[in-house]
Amino acid sequence: MLDIGHVIAGGASDAASARYGDVFDPNSGKVQKRVALGTAADLERAVAAAQAAQPGWAATNPQRRARVMFKFKELVEANMEELAHTLASEHGKVIADARGDLMRGLDVIEFSCGIPHALKGEFTQGAGPGIDVWSMRQPLGIGAGITPFNFPAMIPMWMFGVAIAVGNAFILKPSERDPSVPVRLAELMLEAGLPEGILQIVHGDKEMVDAILDHPAIAAVSFVGSSDIAHYVYSRGVAAGKRVQAMGGAKNHGIVMPDADLDQVVNDLSGAAFGSAGERCMALPVVVPVGEDTAERLRAKLIPAINALRVGVSTDPEAHYGPVVTAAHKAKIENYIQMGVDEGAELVVDGRGFTLQGHEEGFFVGPTLFDRVTTKMKTYREEIFGPVLQIVRAHDFEEALRLPSEHQYGNGVAIFTRNGHAAREFAARVNVGMVGINVPIPVPVAYHTFGGWKRSAFGDTNQHGMEGVKFWTKIKTVTGRWPDGSASGDNAFVIPTMG
Repeated sequence: MLDIGHVIAGGASDAASARYGDVFDPNSGKVQKRVALGTAADLERAVAAAQAAQPGWAATNPQRRARVMFKFKELVEANMEELAHTLASEHGKVIADARGDLMRGLDVIEFSCGIPHALKGEFTQGAGPGIDVWSMRQPLGIGAGITPFNFPAMIPMWMFGVAIAVGNAFILKPSERDPSVPVRLAELMLEAGLPEGILQIVHGDKEMVDAILDHPAIAAVSFVGSSDIAHYVYSRGVAAGKRVQAMGGAKNHGIVMPDADLDQVVNDLSGAAFGSAGERCMALPVVVPVGEDTAERLRAKLIPAINALRVGVSTDPEAHYGPVVTAAHKAKIENYIQMGVDEGAELVVDGRGFTLQGHEEGFFVGPTLFDRVTTKMKTYREEIFGPVLQIVRAHDFEEALRLPSEHQYGNGVAIFTRNGHAAREFAARVNVGMVGINVPIPVPVAYHTFGGWKRSAFGDTNQHGMEGVKFWTKIKTVTGRWPDGSASGDNAFVIPTMG
């Protein structure tokens, strides 16, 4: 059986301990690989390599750093099918979604190719008598990323692309559930010309996470995962003096106004709610029709569309989505479905007990639809993270606006309407970080930034775009004067703000 080790100082490295975790094939339910579960000793070796390599990388001019990003993008594209199949075999998402995972990560790599422009500082000539003031952005030193299982390519690239382009070394701890693609990305970075020690991979569980959060040489940590763990990472990291951004869970709502194109809404919901088996923080698991007539018309169209969804193995080109990541996660989703029944929601389509011929041990969950869900239900308040869509009926626009605004999570929200005034009003007033107008999954393009509100994000800076550049750099401001030799009269020194 293949063992997956760390990537430290440019080469594969076994763990300091003999602990390993199982990596499953969600399509068959069988263990296919083992991954090393590292210790603080493994992290210490990675930090030492990063400390040795980072000063030289930071001193490399930004256009040369950008050329490494260009070459890395080229290599990922050349190896796209290999990477997509590896990703699908460990995560369970279908090949088309696996390619999308990689492509959305490459969007940020493309942004990082323009890092010379993004790093330009500000300059003021003549801020005082003969005095100029300018600023420069400099790397923090060593950054770290702790990433989840649901996007094993995209989220690591969101983090390390910008962090490395601005001149940092980066240590990535990917999910132990699907670790192969992050390792392969690190290998491709080395092939692209990245110096050894600048991007390293350490595997592990909570022991490794805590070692990263506590290590004094790691200046900043980016995290994506559940909200409870995000809060833990943020609190412990900040207490250790680090800069931390920690993205948590979500319960994204889709508001459907009476004038919406329901055929388009149903088509969008089929992908947004059930794509990738619902295992995305930007999935759309709650739909809010405004008015009873809208609710009944929407429900009538949703049921046949959901029944027509094809659940299959990751390599099935006709499948809309594949298995969930582990048997434990399958059980968790099915427990939530039973909870919804117990709470009194109407179970319209039941995805429990779904099996696929020839893959009976795979971790499959069929598409599920609930109606007449209320805000008091635990299944509404919490993130299910599976192929479960809930209908929460709203009487009017104001009630529909309150639902996402008052929810504990504030990652994304969408409104479906033909009414420009309603869309504009909703976007301005809703208490959520990312808004879609007739866009079901409002993930911004790479040169904007990604980040939610409330319990969906801890920290003050979003991911990628210029917010990412700000997070992974610190500003230095220089006030300079070249005196002409006279120390009196108009040439005497005056503090610029007082001149």
